[in-house]
Amino acid sequence: MNWWDQLRHKFAQLFGGSRFLCDDCKYNYGNACWRPERPNATRCPDYRRR
Repeated sequence: MNWWDQLRHKFAQLFGGSRFLCDDCKYNYGNACWRPERPNATRCPDYRRR
């Protein structure tokens, strides 16, 4: 993760609680994502918003 993603993650933890990134990730379909954290990832270097 770059510094911007780390900063966003810190603010999300402080103000929004923990949310799962997979819910609105553009790779959240079929076999597009093979990460072991899926579907409950709170940090992901491959995350892209839909």
